[in-house]
Amino acid sequence: MSILESVEKIDRDLFVLINRDGNIYFLDSLMLALRNPLTWIPLYIFILWWSITRLKKKASVFLFFSILTIAITDPLAASVFKPFFERLRPCAEPSLAGIVHILEGCGGKYSFPSNHAANHFGLAAFWFVSIRRMSDQNWWWLWVWAFVICYAQVYVGKHYPGDILGGAFLGISIGMINYQAFKWLLDKSQKKSDPHTPV
Repeated sequence: MSILESVEKIDRDLFVLINRDGNIYFLDSLMLALRNPLTWIPLYIFILWWSITRLKKKASVFLFFSILTIAITDPLAASVFKPFFERLRPCAEPSLAGIVHILEGCGGKYSFPSNHAANHFGLAAFWFVSIRRMSDQNWWWLWVWAFVICYAQVYVGKHYPGDILGGAFLGISIGMINYQAFKWLLDKSQKKSDPHTPV
């Protein structure tokens, strides 16, 4: 068995462990809610409120890069990487027929990388480092937020754990790149307003 085959077997075994063996009836509704964008509207409202009240003039740039993160990760995962790798979703994989615990429609045909993971880990990365730089606050719970959404993706039968890891890597990479661009704009603005103040 090759290394790639070994990794794929481990990935499938982890999927079965979470999706089938780890299935608990009373958690089904919770997992479906966790991956529903409407569930997180209060969080997005809070981020909007926090950025406007705490960041003042920087809020518009912060929000722009937040939106830009999603605008890059989502199509990149869906339209570039998924068609390239062509990995079938667990719920569409013939060899897993009768094994997968499917809680809702299968969705698109391909699964790697996970869009949910790319989008939410991208936001978590950008928000975490940006907010820590501007306010010295460590919002570690952003990583928990991204993780539970992605765990729900595996639980409902949409993705393998490997899809989540691939999406998380993509999202964090884009989030950090956007942070560097955001930081560059802030530094440039600070130097322009007071050229004698060290950044």
